[in-house]
Amino acid sequence: MDNLQFPLEFSFKISTLSNDFLVKDGRGQTLAFVRQKMLKMIDEVQVFNNESKSTLKYTIKANKWIDFSAAYTFTNQLGKEVGRIARKGWASLWKAHYEIYDGNQQADLVVREENAWIKMADAVLGEIPVLNFFSGYFFNPAYIVCRPGGTQVVRLKKEQSFFGRQFSVTKLAEFESGEEERIVLGLMMMILLERRRG
Repeated sequence: MDNLQFPLEFSFKISTLSNDFLVKDGRGQTLAFVRQKMLKMIDEVQVFNNESKSTLKYTIKANKWIDFSAAYTFTNQLGKEVGRIARKGWASLWKAHYEIYDGNQQADLVVREENAWIKMADAVLGEIPVLNFFSGYFFNPAYIVCRPGGTQVVRLKKEQSFFGRQFSVTKLAEFESGEEERIVLGLMMMILLERRRG
């Protein structure tokens, strides 16, 4: 998952009960079909090349039973660990905060929510009948991926929509070696976790 054409688009399927979404590049080409296995004690996400699920490209799996502080490991189709993402415990209660690690278990990227009030308003309005149709249009959380030094690399933003959920991923800086793969996989898992939170 290198040299991708940005911006990317994550589009959740609204016609299924499972958390499935498509990833498309800036040219509209399908890059991946992401499926979260349902009813499993340990979270597991499969990343396929397309909706036909002919080729499994990556597996993202929690390191423990459903837990507030679980880490999610990215494994490629050769069985090699290429990184992981972990929620920063109590720091994520109010404002989403994750760390992305490389294949050597070194934390090299941070994901932070830009404005926690937007997501709170989205979650509250989303629970009110009739008004919940408008929450996805007016409240659109965004997340920034940055290096420890503060350099912003990527921005993920929920797009305005009445039905369904779409997110765009915009590139803000040139990638260093291996970052692109880890960031995209990390954001795939993070967005599933954030949707569960509300």
